[in-house]
Amino acid sequence: MKRFAKLALPALAISTMVAACGGNGGGGGGDAADAAEGYPARPIDYVIAFDAGGESDITARLQQEPLQEALGTEVSVSYQPGGGGALAWSELTRTEGDGYTIMGHNLPHIILQPMMREDAGYETEDLKQVFIFQSTPNILAVRADSEYETLDDFIAAAKENPGAISVGGSGDFSANHVGTLLLNDEAGIETTYTPFSGTGAAVPALLGGHVDALMTYTPMIEQLGDQIRVLGIATEEPMAGLEDYPTFVDQGIDLVDGAYRGVAVPQETPDAIVDKLAETFAKINEDPDLVEQFKEQGFVLENMGPEEATEFTAERKEVYQDLFERLGML
Repeated sequence: MKRFAKLALPALAISTMVAACGGNGGGGGGDAADAAEGYPARPIDYVIAFDAGGESDITARLQQEPLQEALGTEVSVSYQPGGGGALAWSELTRTEGDGYTIMGHNLPHIILQPMMREDAGYETEDLKQVFIFQSTPNILAVRADSEYETLDDFIAAAKENPGAISVGGSGDFSANHVGTLLLNDEAGIETTYTPFSGTGAAVPALLGGHVDALMTYTPMIEQLGDQIRVLGIATEEPMAGLEDYPTFVDQGIDLVDGAYRGVAVPQETPDAIVDKLAETFAKINEDPDLVEQFKEQGFVLENMGPEEATEFTAERKEVYQDLFERLGML
């Protein structure tokens, strides 16, 4: 599958496996190397910035056992939802950089929140990249019994009643939010975006009739099954295993977008610890069982170590800056 080409910058060879994960600046030196010598010496807390049940949680749960085996210590998964991830990411900037707290992070969330909100509580560059390991394209879904049987039905209704159709998603200034804005822009419609604290909270809102549609991610196709109807997938070409579902592009809407997920640590975390963690994530991304589980969940495997992930994040920041300027939101 091609990347989210409309917003992506092809100069990066993102899919190249990172075997030697170089540090991304700061925290170097002999003392840092000494600190990493016996790392990890105690359990690691893997914090998810959203509710349980969403894509970040599913990913962490799949990674948990392989991480424990590779690192030789317990890895607990905990949750700190709020502000579409901003609560946890701002807290990470005040956490000790010793490698014992790692945190799931999402692009474009960590870019757009500081860009678009004065109260985000952190800057993108405050989060030190460790690894980006998967991505998920956006999908537009409605309940199985919805009156909207096709994307054309949805667009026609939105044009007839501007702002009346509510589209839920995970967080403000997130991939789901951007996907909704792009759909509005591309289709010439106006819908009302309703943010939730994560996919785990957004799905019940759809199934309970509190929103008319969800801009969510491909894993929900497998998880929700015949409870939903998928009106469009935001990929240039059909995804393997999801060929029966229409893309927006095939329906005349040039919408190609989604989210990237990885882990980050506080900026002062020694490079030697960051590199050890990155090498571990790269290793488990080669595990055949994990690769198959990612595929079954509708995840796209990504392999970006610290340096590449940092460069990719910086370039995406420029892309989203241009996008929001074009949409007149900056």
